[in-house]
Amino acid sequence: MTEIAQWALRLDPLAWPFALAVAWAVGEFGHRWSGLPRISLYGLVGFLLGHAQLGFLPATDTSGIALVAHVAFGLILFELGYRVNLHWLRANPWIPATSLIESVATFGVVYWVATAFDMPTLSALLLASLAMSTSPAALLRVINEQRSSGQVTERALHLTAGNCVISVFVFKVIVGFWTYQASGSVWESISNSLVVLTASAALGAGFGMLVPYLLLRLGSKAADATISFAISLVLLVSITHSMKLSPVLAALTFGVMARHRRVTLNPAQRNFGALGDLLAVVLFVFVSATIEWQRAWAGLGLALALIAVRSLAKLLSTGLLAHPSGITWRKGVLTGLVMTPISVFVILLLEQTRFLGIDLVDQLAPLAAATLLLELVGPVVTQRALRAAGERSDAQKG
Repeated sequence: MTEIAQWALRLDPLAWPFALAVAWAVGEFGHRWSGLPRISLYGLVGFLLGHAQLGFLPATDTSGIALVAHVAFGLILFELGYRVNLHWLRANPWIPATSLIESVATFGVVYWVATAFDMPTLSALLLASLAMSTSPAALLRVINEQRSSGQVTERALHLTAGNCVISVFVFKVIVGFWTYQASGSVWESISNSLVVLTASAALGAGFGMLVPYLLLRLGSKAADATISFAISLVLLVSITHSMKLSPVLAALTFGVMARHRRVTLNPAQRNFGALGDLLAVVLFVFVSATIEWQRAWAGLGLALALIAVRSLAKLLSTGLLAHPSGITWRKGVLTGLVMTPISVFVILLLEQTRFLGIDLVDQLAPLAAATLLLELVGPVVTQRALRAAGERSDAQKG
């Protein structure tokens, strides 16, 4: 055990607060000095201070910080769902079609590469299902940081919402088969997939109808609505966590329903203001701290191949379908680049399966390297793509 780890054990109650303070300072000064996204710098600090690296932070599976990270992710998923315009999707069916096609294409090429590296079939299927997703946390943080808006921004948000839902669905079904192989229980396998998905969506929809109804009855203002949504999300994530449901699907459904119940979220409170900023530091430090460098190094070869084919599938899908969906080929390709990040979504989904008693981390070692690389590089690619699309706010261009 390193001297840093021994010192950290004596200061265990202070480890996370100190790490968050360091990450925030590095993020602020690093962003001003280099222009890099703050979340990439938060992730770097979290990785270096992680239990498997310098050993300053305690193991994430023995810390209550995991629930806080899930709440932080829930706030982000709510905002993503809130920004999904169902009327637009109905008016332009090429948007959901693009989401489905790019997800299926990503699944196919990642599965093919994984089996080419002699990965077992079930592990390759799980890897492919996770690779379909884009990290809504990284995407929204970069968009909010740059105050981006425009065709590329909106399409990336809608495509991300779509591929996250598809990824959760496919992942849960495959985990159900995994459970069936291990236990031989049909009911247990079904309960870990379709029942979980249905119950999670229903719970999120229920919150999405009840909370706006109460706010409209009370006549609350926008600022009050933001606080109410934040408290509701803490409750929703805690319930789904305790009931072993999917916080991802519940929070996303909550956001979609809330938008279409005529309750306005004040633009000044996007990202839930200071609360969202604080929890973002917790989220990205936590996610990076879960990655072990030994596992990342062991899976580096497959991880690089995975990143390459995943990026190619998304770029080709969004580029080739750009004209039918109403934008230029260039904007279609930039949309694919914006959707590069993956790490937060993957790590929290794997953490949830561990909470359910199914440890898939060792089975999917290449994901450690892929998530580490995309945790640091993905937000930078998103930032540069949004700049190339000319969708940064004028206030941020100077």
